[in-house]
Amino acid sequence: MLIHRYYERMLKKELKSLPSSVCFMITGDDIAGAPMKPEKVCGWCIEFGISEIIFHIDTDSVDFVLPYLDSLRSISKIARLNLCYDDTKEVLGEGPDVSVAIGMSGREEIIKAIKKMADEGIEPESVDEKTLESYLSFKFEPDLVIKTGGSHLTDFLIWQSVYSELFFSDINWKEFRKVDLLRALRDYQLRKRRYGK
Repeated sequence: MLIHRYYERMLKKELKSLPSSVCFMITGDDIAGAPMKPEKVCGWCIEFGISEIIFHIDTDSVDFVLPYLDSLRSISKIARLNLCYDDTKEVLGEGPDVSVAIGMSGREEIIKAIKKMADEGIEPESVDEKTLESYLSFKFEPDLVIKTGGSHLTDFLIWQSVYSELFFSDINWKEFRKVDLLRALRDYQLRKRRYGK
C-alpha cells in the first residue's frame, strides 16, 4: 500500500495539463459488480480538478441497471448529477457536473436529431455541423474517453467524441484504482491533440 501511495504521489507531480472533461465507458455488468465505483471515481476526478465527468453505461436492457440507480444517485453527495435513462432525466446535488447515461446510443441520438430537424422544417441545405450539434441530446465533447476492461467502445457520443483522446485500460472496472486513472491522465498530457488536422 505504501508503494502504491508513493507511486500515486509521483504520478500526481507529473500532471501539468489535465483534461477538463472525461468520459468513462462502462457496462451494466460493471455497475452490477461495483455499484459504488462511479462515486469513488468521481471523487478522484474532482480531487484532480476535472470539471466535467461523464459515465456511459452500455446495456441492452435499462431494466438491468435500474436496481443500481440509488448507488448512482449517491454521486449527488459530491457533485451535480444528471442521470439519464429511457426518457427520464434526474438532476440532483450541487458541484462539478457529472452525467450518467444508461443505455444511450449515439446513432439513435443522431437519428432523433435528424428527425427533429425534419419535423421542424429545417431545409437540408441549411444544415451544417453547428445545426446538427444544436439538436443533439448531449452537448459535451470529452477531452478524454476511458474504456476499462479491454472490451470494445460503444457508439455513445459518436459525434461529440470524434476528436477525443482514447485510453484503453486492461483493468476491469471493479479493479480500477486511482493509480489507473492517474496513468490515463498522464498518457493524455503526453499526447499532441490534432483535432482532426
